[in-house]
Amino acid sequence: MGFNIAIDGPAGAGKSTIAKKVAKQLGYIYVDTGAMYRAMALFLLKEKVEPKDTEAVNEKCREADITIRYENGEQVVYLNGENVNAYLRTEQVGNMASVTSANPNVRKKLVELQQKLAAGADVVMDGRDIGTCVLPDAEVKVYLTASSRVRAKRRYDELTAKGEVCDINVIEKDIIERDHQDMTREISPLRQAEDAVLIDSSDMTIDEVAVQIMELAGQKR
Repeated sequence: MGFNIAIDGPAGAGKSTIAKKVAKQLGYIYVDTGAMYRAMALFLLKEKVEPKDTEAVNEKCREADITIRYENGEQVVYLNGENVNAYLRTEQVGNMASVTSANPNVRKKLVELQQKLAAGADVVMDGRDIGTCVLPDAEVKVYLTASSRVRAKRRYDELTAKGEVCDINVIEKDIIERDHQDMTREISPLRQAEDAVLIDSSDMTIDEVAVQIMELAGQKR
């Protein structure tokens, strides 16, 4: 049986950065759900499925077996037994993933695969609905958030460091809109699970948040 840590929260709260750090320090598998959606997109491209052909997508997605393992400290995504890391970050795969990830059957299949992975290994998983839908029985559930201004500032710093010119007010407006979309969508909306611990990282460092989550895990173990 795996020990599972679920981290949910809005965009820009630092979920994946924290989840990767916690997984690394505890020696758990970080389940990159985005990479799994990309692997599914790659499979559908290989099978020459048209993204708009819903029936074909529904039919084909059942044939994909996707899992994540760690080899020499690196995350390796396997699609039907093949290491597909080298193909996941292409533009074509990204475009296919953004269309097919909205398909309820693709989502259902990937949730099954994520649950199978979590049943057999100690995992840290982050997203919008991990504690509420994907791993409702996770031993540790965290709802990680930060004020929209703080999240906008983090994004602004990230973009300006790359030399991009941007407006922090526009970024904050986008974040608020995205929160609203995530919280009001029909399938698996973003919400805090009843048994999740709320962590507001507005005035915390990455390390402080990671330590708090590891302490929660230690108490449950």
